[in-house]
Amino acid sequence: MFALLPSVMGAQEADRPLEKRIDSLATEVTALDQVVRKLSKFKVSAYIQGQYQYGQEAAALKVGDKNENSDKGFNRIGIRRGRMKFEYNDGIGTGAVQIEVNDKGVSFRDLYIGIKDPWTKRSRLMVGVFNRPFGYEVCYSTSALESPERATIIQYFFPDERDLGAMLTLRTKTTSPLSFLRLDAGLFAGNSINRDTDSRKDFIGRLGAEKAIGDWGKWGAGFSYYHGFVYNPTAEAYEMRGKRFVKLDRGETGTYMKRRYLGLDAQFSFLSSLGKTTLRAEGLIGIQPGIAGSSKSPNYGSRPENLPENALFKRPFLGYFFYLIQDIGVSPFSGVLKYDTYDPNTEVSGHAVGAENSFTSKTDLAQSTIGIGAIYRFNRHIRLQVYYELNLNEKSSLVKGYETDRKDNVLTVRLQYKF
Repeated sequence: MFALLPSVMGAQEADRPLEKRIDSLATEVTALDQVVRKLSKFKVSAYIQGQYQYGQEAAALKVGDKNENSDKGFNRIGIRRGRMKFEYNDGIGTGAVQIEVNDKGVSFRDLYIGIKDPWTKRSRLMVGVFNRPFGYEVCYSTSALESPERATIIQYFFPDERDLGAMLTLRTKTTSPLSFLRLDAGLFAGNSINRDTDSRKDFIGRLGAEKAIGDWGKWGAGFSYYHGFVYNPTAEAYEMRGKRFVKLDRGETGTYMKRRYLGLDAQFSFLSSLGKTTLRAEGLIGIQPGIAGSSKSPNYGSRPENLPENALFKRPFLGYFFYLIQDIGVSPFSGVLKYDTYDPNTEVSGHAVGAENSFTSKTDLAQSTIGIGAIYRFNRHIRLQVYYELNLNEKSSLVKGYETDRKDNVLTVRLQYKF
């Protein structure tokens, strides 16, 4: 036994370096695991849309400069969107920044903080600049949109889609029979992504529902409400009486006009032997104050000046749009059909627009778009989109340039990379 003891002790000494190496490796794995856990909370995503557009002589393209020859068609190439989003999510809190880079310059899109409830993690408070909770399309990412642009009325009433404000989202537990419902409501500055300019705040809210139908279908619906104000820098304002605007003397500058929207949206998708079929519809009705030359919502960073052209015109409006998206079996092809219409002033139409002393103009003419397109997905990162817009305008013999339908159709070819 005494003779064997030195060899046994020698073997134990030889095993100690191996044990140390194993312990060191375990420590390194633990440290690496902690680093990976922290990095998994940080997410970077981006997409780039390069596109070619051809437009008839009166068309307005989304890339490049305006037409240099008013009697000929023209084409442009450019980067429609280049967006990168940085987001950190620790399970309860979220912070996000999204920047935009295109052929017009560099700007930001998202800049917000979100805090979830610690129990269900389904309700949330958000503060900052983020998508306005109205309808379905406003929050639908342009990286997934089946047409090159959002509907006309969405572009007019929700410029940049986002606004500065605070919003509360309420949802029940996943085990609740009401778990398919979602309520979003908040107060917003009303100037899109620009700074706040007054003490008035706009209320925006949506009650939505979404539910699967077995393993073959899905439906969704929502009701939205917008109640806000638009600053009037002049002492005059205009309201519709019959088929003409009537000037009102406000007595002072710096008053406000109400803007009020009601919205309904619905979505339905199902699987069949033809592939996945998706139907979407959305409609808006209400009152929109705008200037004589535009019915768009304000997106300025400072108050407009006290000039006659900045006086507000209150218009009753109606807008709606439909989508039909058909996947071709299990192939990477999809066909798209879209109809989009926007009437900025439902009180006057046709050849009554532009009548003497009516204060109506081309701004009050309705417009519609029929869109036909196709999408090819090379993989989950790359997709090619071809889309043709047939633009139709309401005609009036009293409005110069709108006596007949304008030549403003647009062809768009877009290649997108997303990661």
